Amino acid sequence: MLEDRATAVSSPTPWPAAYPRGYAVVDVETTGLARDDRIISAAVYRLDGRGEVEDHWYTLVNPERDPGPVWIHGLTSDVLTGAPLFGDIAEEFAARLDGRVLVAHNAVFDWQMIAREYARARREAPVRQRLCTIALSKELGLPLPNHKLESLAAHFGVVQQRAHHALDDARVLAEAFRPSLRAAAAGGVRLPLLECRPLTEWSERSVPRQASGGYGGHPSGSWRTARRRPACPHPNPGRYEEGKRLKQGMRVAFSGDTSTERDLLEDRAVEAGLHVATSISRLTSLLVTNDPDSGTSKTVKARQYGTPVVDEAAFGQLLGDVEPADG
Repeated sequence: MLEDRATAVSSPTPWPAAYPRGYAVVDVETTGLARDDRIISAAVYRLDGRGEVEDHWYTLVNPERDPGPVWIHGLTSDVLTGAPLFGDIAEEFAARLDGRVLVAHNAVFDWQMIAREYARARREAPVRQRLCTIALSKELGLPLPNHKLESLAAHFGVVQQRAHHALDDARVLAEAFRPSLRAAAAGGVRLPLLECRPLTEWSERSVPRQASGGYGGHPSGSWRTARRRPACPHPNPGRYEEGKRLKQGMRVAFSGDTSTERDLLEDRAVEAGLHVATSISRLTSLLVTNDPDSGTSKTVKARQYGTPVVDEAAFGQLLGDVEPADG
């Protein structure tokens, strides 16, 4: 574990009073991208309210399984065998996050990996909001060729030394986040903050894993399995109209990062009598997305078809008063 402290430098930029007072810039390396993959290293740069570095921290984590794509992160079974388990570092990790906005590049991934590890440990991460630097770069209109961390770093002249090493990735992101934050403050830009809700869906059961690189199968757990939902019993009444109520039978699609776990959000829609659609068509009543300008296939088709679009917060309010289907 590493830790360092830097003297915070005051900035003359007029500062929006509503901005958070502290940030935790986070990067985690993992055994893979699936729901049951594990964290193998984590780094946190703590920043003050104006983006100045207060300290940083790094640790390896023993995933108790195959380390995954070693050719990407460079962490072998031999290196990780003697590392602490996540439960051993959970308290110190939490202390680094407590009371701060979690900042990450593609923050939904890092947050969900962290939230799942805490759920396995029967604990909750003390994080209530997150900020994705991809979303912030879009809010600022930065002329980036793509949304990779290396492109954001190059834009601000930040030199990366060890890509896919959690500590260096977190350092690079912290150095790129500081000028992004100042630009947002100078322009009065609303920060794209999303709510973080702890996961509670973890349940123990044995899931065999393919042995590779020194870790064999192990008792693990499972997130709620995907399942086929019953067909919506109500006819589609057509498109949602702004200012009106949702109506049972409306076809609702979701796209992009959501504060609430997607499965849980879809369950709420189904329980309200809505039809959850996996794609956009001319029959879709509503698209729910927090990033309507993301350029995903769903948002592009929604624009083509003129499908109404609302964000997650507005959808949550609409769910509280859904009009019954005719008859």
